[in-house]
Amino acid sequence: MTATTQGTALITGASSGIGAVYADRLARRGYDLVLVARNGERLRALADRLVTQTGRKVETLAADLTDAKDLARVEAVLRTNAGITLLVNNAGVGATAPLLASDIDKMEDMIALNVNVLTRLTYAAVPAFVARGAGTLVNIASIVAVSPETLNGVYGASKAFVLALSQSLQHELAGKGVRVQAVLPGATATEFWGIAGLPVQHLPSEIVMTAEDMVDAALAGLDLGEQVTIPSLPSQDEWNAFEAARRAMSGRLSSTRPAARYGVSVGAGVAVSG
Repeated sequence: MTATTQGTALITGASSGIGAVYADRLARRGYDLVLVARNGERLRALADRLVTQTGRKVETLAADLTDAKDLARVEAVLRTNAGITLLVNNAGVGATAPLLASDIDKMEDMIALNVNVLTRLTYAAVPAFVARGAGTLVNIASIVAVSPETLNGVYGASKAFVLALSQSLQHELAGKGVRVQAVLPGATATEFWGIAGLPVQHLPSEIVMTAEDMVDAALAGLDLGEQVTIPSLPSQDEWNAFEAARRAMSGRLSSTRPAARYGVSVGAGVAVSG
């Protein structure tokens, strides 16, 4: 059992898979926990096990984050519980079917959870972190944030949002004592795949990582100070090169003149009144 405390971690989607592993690992690191998920029975079973094994304080909050009232309850906890030092935005859903085979209502539901809910919880937590001069935000994205061709396009777009938001916050909050990490897992052995319509057993075994290994790698990346962690990527130098190229290009994305390759005569489109 861990006697020292690191504060309290609030984890969404905590009843199974990646969220449940984060709960286990963070409790063993000395965090008290607030576990959030729809399945209250699973949450209570996990909480009982972690209390027994680690001695940490574990609260459960059964909530459907797509329900406005339930979401507001979680936001209120993040705003008012001064002991919260870490938020893991893990709750999310995915899809594997291409656009032409997708239900638009389900796509809209996915955007609501993956984008809107994550944004609201971030806005609830981060101002309190800034006011206290300390706090950590972990946003679970996906490799499809940088490889959108891999799965459903709306899912990829939702995770690209998570990555972009995380990177923007890293820039905005620099020097304010708040750490922001985006985690981009590849295929991970969780219930996600079955819910998304492609059971994990149908994937090549050589690309599937266990949830335990994924979370352990993500936490190791956090310890190393990584702002973006891709657990499967062989060398962080690959990400650094990708990011350096993006940043170098960013200074050339806006200009008074179209690029010369388009052959546009500058000022040709300006209307002249007579």
